[in-house]
Amino acid sequence: MLLIYCPHCLESREEEEFSYGGEAHIARPLDPENLSDEQWGDYLFFRKNPRGIHHEMWYHATGCRRYFNVTRNTLTYEILESYLVGTKPQITEVGV
Repeated sequence: MLLIYCPHCLESREEEEFSYGGEAHIARPLDPENLSDEQWGDYLFFRKNPRGIHHEMWYHATGCRRYFNVTRNTLTYEILESYLVGTKPQITEVGV
């Protein structure tokens, strides 16, 4: 089981309290009406799935009910950092 640090609550809690929200730092298209179906499908469904360092969004479902980001190593499951949405991670190397 993962222990996840919530930067809003300022404490680590068990993984069961959180919901995985997918890949972090996905920017919504500025003009979605002018995207082709293929481009819109790529935005909605295609995500990176790297081996190694990955930035993820998590939701503290039974705590503060807020989203935040986590940098996690997908090979070891080690959580390297937690940080607020809208801020940049300290660890920027992604994937292997």
